[in-house]
Amino acid sequence: MRKKIVRKRNSNVRKPQKKNSFFAGKILTYIIFSFFIILIIAIGFHYRSGLGYYFSFKSDKVSTEERETKRISDVRNFQVLKKHESQSIGIDVSEYQGKISWSYVDTIENKYPLHFVFIRATVGKDRPDRQFERNWLGAKENKMIRGAYHYYRPNENSIEQAELFIKTVKLQKGDLPPVLDIEKLPNNQSIGNLRIGLRRWLETVESHYGVRPIIYSGERYYNDFLKDDFSDYLFWIANYNFYREQIEQDWLFWQFTEKATIPGIKGNVDVNIYNGDLQQLQFITVE
Repeated sequence: MRKKIVRKRNSNVRKPQKKNSFFAGKILTYIIFSFFIILIIAIGFHYRSGLGYYFSFKSDKVSTEERETKRISDVRNFQVLKKHESQSIGIDVSEYQGKISWSYVDTIENKYPLHFVFIRATVGKDRPDRQFERNWLGAKENKMIRGAYHYYRPNENSIEQAELFIKTVKLQKGDLPPVLDIEKLPNNQSIGNLRIGLRRWLETVESHYGVRPIIYSGERYYNDFLKDDFSDYLFWIANYNFYREQIEQDWLFWQFTEKATIPGIKGNVDVNIYNGDLQQLQFITVE
């Protein structure tokens, strides 16, 4: 007689998972979604002035193409300008802006008057800006306070660079002090030698014009290489950080954007805030 074979059940059979992990995932998704909604609302509230400006009355004044979605940088630009209504506003230009129609250069956002302009004059030891003469005369005819700047090449002789600037720029009463624009690090010399070259340029230019130059640079470059060794000079600082909306007390000028639209100029333009009003700006001009 055959024995009846009884098969044992496998006690390791996996039981169905509970739905806890499913609900946990749903809750996490809900939390993340809620966080982003709150973040968007907070940003919208913070920039309510700029957003209101761009999506309400300005929409009636611009072309069809400009009615498309505005860049976040545009909203920030208006927000920054609104917070500096008492300060003097200006721009800086070079040959990259092409031929400027200076008679139209008057305001930014059709609201804030432009009082001053910095114009690139020279680059390194051998290259005048191709539009300098035209821009220099055009700004004067447009009754803007004008200033000239030199783009410094760290790997070229500093005295030759100063001499080119002096040869190119004839400052008059009412012009702003000369500006040294330093943004790059040298390839073949130490930081110490770079500082020596910068000071030679500054001293040569000051000796010729009888006025102390201003130094332009980005905020990080300024903090890392210039702040301590050139504390006897005034600075024009570039910082386009989305979260920065106020000029620092120790900055003479603040270049807060490189993406502004100005009447009479094609393409983007840098915009600058002077740490004072128009009367104070006139006080620092050449006598």
